Amino acid sequence: MGEALGDGLRGLQERHELIGEVRGKGLFWGIELVRDRETREPLVPFNASGEDLAPITRLAKAAMERGLYLMTHWNVIMVCPPLTITREELDEGLGILDEVLI
Repeated sequence: MGEALGDGLRGLQERHELIGEVRGKGLFWGIELVRDRETREPLVPFNASGEDLAPITRLAKAAMERGLYLMTHWNVIMVCPPLTITREELDEGLGILDEVLI
């Protein structure tokens, strides 16, 4: 399942300029969100809160409304599903991520 998750996340990176880098192994991955891929400027500043954190907050809220809980750390979404995840569940989660990464 780790290979399927990695492939799916790299596919999201190809479709969404918001994703600066995808990195991970097995079923533990991180999606780095950026304002600009060239400069790698983070989507939100280090230690952001309040209005500075709003882009991540909106993203997490949109995902939660669709049934996907996102664990975020500033400009990184940590993707670490249960080790018992099925391919159907994995595809559903990737689909929700695809919808909310605007």
